[in-house]
Amino acid sequence: MLSCIHSRGVRKPLVKPRTPEGCEECLKDGTHWVHLRLCLDCGHVGCCDSSIGKHATKHFEATRHTMMTAFPGMEWNWCYVHRDYIDQLGKTE
Repeated sequence: MLSCIHSRGVRKPLVKPRTPEGCEECLKDGTHWVHLRLCLDCGHVGCCDSSIGKHATKHFEATRHTMMTAFPGMEWNWCYVHRDYIDQLGKTE
């Protein structure tokens, strides 16, 4: 397992979702999502890549916020730069 530098400073327990009711962009557009992802830098809630909008990935591409987690639940983290799951100790799986 490798160490992910992007997981340093992740505020998983502290970050508050900006739109806890769903994907921020899908709610504005009136579209639907499959699963949600929470940006661990700013709290943006976006839809996963199985959704039509792929708003979580688009948020990363626009902001370079590297870490996200499943929402709700937050069982795992994902690093967009390393394109890998990150465990609670900041290690790639």
